[in-house]
Amino acid sequence: MTVLPVYNCRMFEENHRILSIDLKSFYASVECVDRGLDPFKTPLVVADQSRGDGTIVLAASPYIKSKYHVPSRCRLYEVPKDIKGLIIATPRMNRYLKMSALINCIYLDYVSQEDLYVYSIDESFLDVTHYLERNHDSAKSYARKIIRDIKERTGLTVTVGIGANIFMAKACMDIRAKKSPEFLSEWSYKDIPNELWPIDDLTKMWGIGTQMAKRLHALGFYTIGDIACSDADYLKKELGVIGEEIYYHSLGYDDAIIRENYQTKEHSVTCGQVLLHDYDEKEIPTLINDMSYELAERLFNQNVLVQEIILYLGYFDNTGYGLKATFYTPTDSSTLISNNLIRQFNAIDKISKPYRRITLVASKLSDVYCYQGTLFEDHQKNIDARNLQKTLIAIRKRYGADKAMPGSALSSSSNYLTRKHQIGGHKA
Repeated sequence: MTVLPVYNCRMFEENHRILSIDLKSFYASVECVDRGLDPFKTPLVVADQSRGDGTIVLAASPYIKSKYHVPSRCRLYEVPKDIKGLIIATPRMNRYLKMSALINCIYLDYVSQEDLYVYSIDESFLDVTHYLERNHDSAKSYARKIIRDIKERTGLTVTVGIGANIFMAKACMDIRAKKSPEFLSEWSYKDIPNELWPIDDLTKMWGIGTQMAKRLHALGFYTIGDIACSDADYLKKELGVIGEEIYYHSLGYDDAIIRENYQTKEHSVTCGQVLLHDYDEKEIPTLINDMSYELAERLFNQNVLVQEIILYLGYFDNTGYGLKATFYTPTDSSTLISNNLIRQFNAIDKISKPYRRITLVASKLSDVYCYQGTLFEDHQKNIDARNLQKTLIAIRKRYGADKAMPGSALSSSSNYLTRKHQIGGHKA
């Protein structure tokens, strides 16, 4: 029997029971259920056909994944068109958000808010440690109750991994539960050597992406077990703090606690988009103006001011560059943001290549209510500008995005109105 070394008593607590719950093929399953169809018998993919065959497949039903090996996140042209009964469903992001909210409400029937961590629209972690004894349940029996409740109330199937900590539960769910007949599996520390260590595709372990896997390969690590036999200090030296985390994860250790919400010291506000066709440099100022309005509205709604903005522009070949705009005094004015960024863009020498990405990142934020002005500002002008901004946002919210919109939205290069009717870049 392999004995795991103990580095931190908190990391090695076995009495905790965490559930990692994933909504199986979420978007595709919702589309099937809404049509009265079984996701495990229906060939369905979720994709916006109006964007052409190159559009991304957001989700594929379990049936089409298993029988035709169609993965999510492939391109629509990769889906065989001769599949009998193939359904291509247009994304409905509002519907998915509402269903996700309903399911998280179901979780709250089983754990309190402080024991629930919503990881993404289709995945959550539940700490059920304090609910098992009083309900005369094991972690598996409690998980089965949740699985059954979700199935009965929504028609959806979930996958559940159970572990002594967040990482172990997630790894169990990704690696073992998805292959289980009942989509449910449980690991303890003694399972790590047999279940986790033999894996030779490093990207299958939560926290290791393609680039990190390449770096680990370059260091001589080809299985998770190789990492577990290494040293935390060595990996930290070679890969930074993430290397130390990967080492402990390879042993099944994780000291994160759901109840201990992490608060970042600094945060940023971001908006970006992947362009659906090539844009030349003459069209970019229109997009910058559109995005400045979007960013300013987000800043206003969060009651923060920005002092520094990074503009990232990407070419069709995945290369690109960034520009930085700095403001003497913090602002949330779309006009100031737009003018500054466009001036920065026009001032540089540019390569003649088509653009396909644009992102704005606002950093160095300050609370609008705590901001201390300077003697060199026109404070009444600032107040008037914010009142105007508030009025314009209220008009758009009440009467629609096509009211009180920026003049750039009328340009043929603009996609301002299209984006206003989308959620996450997809149809609402």
